Amino acid sequence: MDEALHAAYLATDYRVRLARGGWAAIHIDKPLPSALKELAGENPWGFITAWNPRSEPTPRSQNKAAQRALFEALRAIPETVAIRPGLGVARTGQWAEPSLWVVGLGIAALDPLAAHFGQFGYVHGQGASPAKLRLMSLV
Repeated sequence: MDEALHAAYLATDYRVRLARGGWAAIHIDKPLPSALKELAGENPWGFITAWNPRSEPTPRSQNKAAQRALFEALRAIPETVAIRPGLGVARTGQWAEPSLWVVGLGIAALDPLAAHFGQFGYVHGQGASPAKLRLMSLV
């Protein structure tokens, strides 16, 4: 991953749709927002997408189909506690990607999904602890 792409991950708001409307934004190296702490509890969680594999612009229809497949794969994992809609938004406003915030899955479950959907990285954490960027090695 080049420095520009790494910087883009760090300069992104990872927004999670709240049940009563609005959004809570996760930021790398910052604690989980209070609006998400109750839902996360002490569980592992991840913020992941299937959009734009290998960080290459992909037609909307393909992105939507991949995102549906990711959602179904997450639902099929018994440890999944909750799945909330999300949106990764560049703070520069140059791009946004629909995403999913999933509670109950750690890196052992999320790594294979990220690799399968061609993602260079995703954001994850444990309970209310600071969010971390998990970088993938895609060969």
